[in-house]
Amino acid sequence: MSGKRFTEEFKKEAIKQIIERGYSVAEVAERLGTTTHSLYAWLKKYNEPQPRIAAQVDEQAEIARLKAELRRVTEERDILKKAAAYFAREHE
Repeated sequence: MSGKRFTEEFKKEAIKQIIERGYSVAEVAERLGTTTHSLYAWLKKYNEPQPRIAAQVDEQAEIARLKAELRRVTEERDILKKAAAYFAREHE
């Protein structure tokens, strides 16, 4: 006796619910009337990690850029503090 047959579109939508919407495999399996075993197999078959890796690389680059900007702005602030203290002493 064979099990239910699901379309490719159905399988991809099920995976999207797990990956993009954050539902657990058990929740999706129960809601869609399939097994967790099937969902794990579909995840292995259809999950495309490349876009996620590219997004992580972009996020890491953004973090590095923001850290560099924070260092620069902190240095500028420190220089301005020192200059303000210098001119305040000189004025007295």
